[in-house]
Amino acid sequence: MSAHAVLYVEDEEFDALFMRKAFAKAGLEECLTVVADGRDAIVYLAGQGEHADRAKYPLPAMVLLDLKLPIVSGFEVLEWIRKQPAFQTLPVVIFSSSSRDADKRKAEELGANEYVEKPASAMEFRAVVERLKLRWLAGP
Repeated sequence: MSAHAVLYVEDEEFDALFMRKAFAKAGLEECLTVVADGRDAIVYLAGQGEHADRAKYPLPAMVLLDLKLPIVSGFEVLEWIRKQPAFQTLPVVIFSSSSRDADKRKAEELGANEYVEKPASAMEFRAVVERLKLRWLAGP
């Protein structure tokens, strides 16, 4: 796993753009890989297809996962991740617009390490990235 690589699973184009900008401002622009649906997240993590080249597509140090995704939901991706022996300790942070307690409980039950509600404005993405950087990406 790359020390700072982050896989962001997000289908909302603007959220992905805001996150890319926030990672760039945090000096982590090279660390972020974005995939747009749950199926692509599983293919990436499994190292299948074009993602078999781990030099180009390193295993992430953290997965930032939206819940409402096309094709395969964030909950299904989280469940798949936790069933893989190699990913038992991979930090998975849910990054969702849902503030529903039921979603938070389900994410926790499925093994999410943290649940972060998406900020209301693009400016607040930077604060989220700084917190994630300190909590999950600290180190060499």
